[in-house]
Amino acid sequence: MKKRLLSVVLAVAMTAGLLIGCGSSSSAGSNGKLYVYNWGEYIDEDVIRQFEEETGIKVIYDMFETNEIMYAKLAQDTSAYDVVCPSDYMIQKLRENDMIQPLNFDNIPNVKNIGQQYFETSKSFDPENKYSIPYCWGTVGILYNKTMVDDVVDSWNILWDEKYSGQILMQDSVRDAYMVALIKNGYSQNTKNASEIEKATADLIAQKPLVQAYVIDQVRDKMIGEEAALGVIYSGEAIYTARENPDLEYVVPKEGTNVWIDSWVITKGSKNVENAEKWIDFMCRGDIALKNFEYITYSTPNTEAQKNIEDEDIKNSKVAFPDLSTMKVEAYQYLGEDGDKLYADEWMKVKSAN
Repeated sequence: MKKRLLSVVLAVAMTAGLLIGCGSSSSAGSNGKLYVYNWGEYIDEDVIRQFEEETGIKVIYDMFETNEIMYAKLAQDTSAYDVVCPSDYMIQKLRENDMIQPLNFDNIPNVKNIGQQYFETSKSFDPENKYSIPYCWGTVGILYNKTMVDDVVDSWNILWDEKYSGQILMQDSVRDAYMVALIKNGYSQNTKNASEIEKATADLIAQKPLVQAYVIDQVRDKMIGEEAALGVIYSGEAIYTARENPDLEYVVPKEGTNVWIDSWVITKGSKNVENAEKWIDFMCRGDIALKNFEYITYSTPNTEAQKNIEDEDIKNSKVAFPDLSTMKVEAYQYLGEDGDKLYADEWMKVKSAN
């Protein structure tokens, strides 16, 4: 999940626990191994055990905190893992650098459960849908407390309203922060136009005195605890926060937003391609996708899972399952080394501004 970040300590502890679980399974390992690299807190642990029991494949499961950490690991050795779950723009970067391989869809029949609209969105980073299969997806929007905000929340501009000084939470992420500022001004979140990016930088610097904190996971906890009035958040987190605090509401601003997709890919150097295909096919099963959705609360692109959600409010939620064809959305694209450097340099100006 491009969106769930854990501390290194927790990630190591969880990985160790899973490996112990793998070793205790009598059937795991009889059909070889599978090295999986995924975001922290981005799978129901029981799914891993079930996969091992049903296939006899031993899973070695590691977690990363950012796309960039994952990329650096694969850049050293693409055979270190068999199957990985990067985000949109990183899939494009991996593909352009010949670090992942085309999928054999004949060996992944459950791909039929993935909704076509998600493959359409994926074309922005995987033009022929040859390299990736969507696992989770969502939007980015504003979460606000209805008891603390008395204005209509329908635009990114409210995050620049001095009335809410000290009550605004922004994402501590260069692409997400710039997405807000760029779209507010009518620009593409993937622009490489220096003047447009500089305008966004000026806006973010002007906003900085109003911002309580630049955070990631803490948006969820701070908003639940009513420590802030407004925060930029991912839709999957918004589903969770609504359960914990009924005064919280999520909205996608009228100017548009980012739609993100995290997808399964097989590394170019995979030594266990057949097992990797079995893993992806397993993850595309309706019952498995539903189990994962109920655990992580990030929207599933699996139509069979969607049909079997028991909670009617969630099943019909426009936050969890909006119709992307009716929204102004755009997925992140890889901007190249020069583009990445331009954004990184401008972001440093924001972070260092007084």
